[in-house]
Amino acid sequence: MSDDFDSEQDDEPSEITERYWYEGVSEIMPLIPLRGLTAFPSMVFHFDIGREKSINALEKAMMSNQTVFLATQRNADTELPTADDYYFVGCIAKIKQMLKLPGDSIRVLVEGQRRGKVEEIVSEVSYAEAVVTEIIEKHLFEIPPRIEALTRMLLDDFEEYLSMSEKASGDAFASVESLEASGTIADTIASHMDLKVEIKQQVLEAFDLEARLTLISNVIKKEIEIARIEQEISKKVRSKINKNQKEYYLREQLKTIREELGDGESFEEESEDFLKQLKELNLPEKTHAKVEKEIRRLVKMQPGSAEATVIRSYVDWVFDLPWNKFDGKEIDLPAAEKKLNDDHYGLEKVKERILEYLAVMELAPELKAPILCLVGPPGVGKTSIAKSVAKAMGRNFVRMSLGGVRDEAEIRGHRRTYIGSIPGRIINGMKEAGTMDPVFLFDEIDKIGNDFRGDPASALLEVLDPEQNKEFTDHYLEFPFDLSKVFFITTANTVETIPRPLLDRMELIEVPGYTGLEKLKIAEKYLIPKQLREHGLTKELLTISTGGLRDIIDYYTRESGVRNLERKVAGICRKAARRIVEKKSAKVSVTPKNLEKYLGKRIFHYDMVANTALVGVTTGLAWTAVGGTTLSIETSSVPGKGGVVLTGQLGDVMKESATAGISYIRSIAEEIGIDPAFYSKCDIHMHIPEGATPKDGPSAGVTMCTAVISTLTGIPARQEVAMTGEITLIGKVLPVGGIREKVLAAHRAGIRKVLLPKDNAKDLEEIPDEVRKVVEFVLVEQAKEAFPHVLTRPLKPKPKPKRKTNVDKKS
Repeated sequence: MSDDFDSEQDDEPSEITERYWYEGVSEIMPLIPLRGLTAFPSMVFHFDIGREKSINALEKAMMSNQTVFLATQRNADTELPTADDYYFVGCIAKIKQMLKLPGDSIRVLVEGQRRGKVEEIVSEVSYAEAVVTEIIEKHLFEIPPRIEALTRMLLDDFEEYLSMSEKASGDAFASVESLEASGTIADTIASHMDLKVEIKQQVLEAFDLEARLTLISNVIKKEIEIARIEQEISKKVRSKINKNQKEYYLREQLKTIREELGDGESFEEESEDFLKQLKELNLPEKTHAKVEKEIRRLVKMQPGSAEATVIRSYVDWVFDLPWNKFDGKEIDLPAAEKKLNDDHYGLEKVKERILEYLAVMELAPELKAPILCLVGPPGVGKTSIAKSVAKAMGRNFVRMSLGGVRDEAEIRGHRRTYIGSIPGRIINGMKEAGTMDPVFLFDEIDKIGNDFRGDPASALLEVLDPEQNKEFTDHYLEFPFDLSKVFFITTANTVETIPRPLLDRMELIEVPGYTGLEKLKIAEKYLIPKQLREHGLTKELLTISTGGLRDIIDYYTRESGVRNLERKVAGICRKAARRIVEKKSAKVSVTPKNLEKYLGKRIFHYDMVANTALVGVTTGLAWTAVGGTTLSIETSSVPGKGGVVLTGQLGDVMKESATAGISYIRSIAEEIGIDPAFYSKCDIHMHIPEGATPKDGPSAGVTMCTAVISTLTGIPARQEVAMTGEITLIGKVLPVGGIREKVLAAHRAGIRKVLLPKDNAKDLEEIPDEVRKVVEFVLVEQAKEAFPHVLTRPLKPKPKPKRKTNVDKKS
């Protein structure tokens, strides 16, 4: 099919000396616009209509003389055409048959009568109606020699076209050859050929018979030439490729056809476009030279070759990166602070550090972006904080999860020598961000791994080093890319598994667990409104009382964050929605009395640490990845030979703490009223319940020491007093970590006195005010200082035996 044709016809055909046509009468008739179809006289065809105006025009024609004027739309996509949207030269047709189809559309069978020309549009309200002048062809009793010659040439060319075309029907020539009128022959040939609507319209507008025959003859000759070129191309391509390269053959054939027809871009033109885009990017000199070299290599490649595809993909990646694009928004510090406060309750340290950075960036725009590491238990909002930071700064946000990443290529990308190579996720994230200064979140950096494919943590050293990331080099791009303006934020549950060199490059900000009061405020301000929206509920349909929320926090969740709390609220919303839909109640109110109806029996009990005293049982505090927890340490003494049994899946560090504590007790046995030879007369068994859970760490040293002393002296230990601290052989209590989480766990368990190492006094500032008001803190430097607070009776030194005098000996 031809893409264009040089001959063009004006709406008014040119005057020719000898005319074979004349204008007939003018009359008003309905007008139906055709989309992608041109109607010719003496042509019987059908088409479907569904537009309201077209149906009204059809009904109007059926009620009169069944005559309608068919005009072709200039643009087939126009849904509601007006007078400017269709050609004024069309075909006057007789409606032969109409059939209603499903979907309110009608199939119409028509027969073209003669050409027509619109003189005036009468109406376009309910349907188009126009004044149409008939174009009547003269009947030739004797055909002029020139017309006869053009007709014969046209038939010969059409026969040749049919023999070379795969799309034409086999009986088309027979139907054309049987016709007598030259004008009808030209019209029928045009209707049989696969031509553009514009070219068919030119044939329709050629009123003069000689001009029409010449026009259609030129069209056929061009189509024949194109068909010959197609055959030559097909032969050339078949000689170059084998049967297993079918896909390559089709691509090559299409490319060659476009080159022959002058359509589409050649490699030279494509390369020129690439070079023009490259110049507009204003890249660094080395980068510009590298990309320009690849573009010039593309010109020398064989079209469709694998290497050309790789280079084109590479250049596309380079152009898709956000070169020299910055958000560049002015920093509104009060607005940023309000955004952070609106999105998160508490977390003052994190907010303070973010606002400090924004303030400094306002004064020193060239400041290198910090690299923050938010460390805290799951569910405390580390990821959502990063999103809020991006919103507060007015920057784009990109998140990349590092959990389970083991391949270095995920960070640095694949080298282009590999099939299917792509850039790393850092570069891909920058492409998604669309700017050079987004907020980039590395989630779960503590769960990154390594294997034979490389060490991703080592690859991150370059990314997270402010002195190096200005020239970060991806293996795929092979040139430096500036990451110095990116605000990197990482998250982790613990720093223990983060490699030390990587940890050294980040500024740690602890995101602690929430207190019960903080969880209550978060639930009321954020979680409940969010779940009500997601479940199609309102405050009028569902209310959860403050007491009910407290019970959910205390008895149905045991976590530092609020993730499970949100799940419980969602569960209540689902049950409430069902009750409302089933019309069992118009409004649902959840209180402590009916809470079990929605969430079932209580899961946790924080009142287990009662105000009692037991021999050999002390309460310790521990830190886990999900926050703090209380730890009950049980000891017993049985006759034996000084053995020590430790059970409850204790780690090596915890076993060493127990051994150190027992050695310390032996050194002060006489001072505290214990038989110094106890280690040779009895065995000590130490057990920490929940044996299925592994436990380790030094912070239970003073707790285990006190439990052993309670067992050996028989003095009960107060259960409502909790303690933490590492013990040495001389009884010194060393500082430990996780004080805030441990104290919050003690508060949840109803403990009102906590013993802490003296060197941990500075950590008391992090304890929320509502906790400090109800919990008494005792700072101890020596283990001896803890005993009076835990044991119900004071320890008394064992009395020494009296020495015998000379008088006693004589007597």
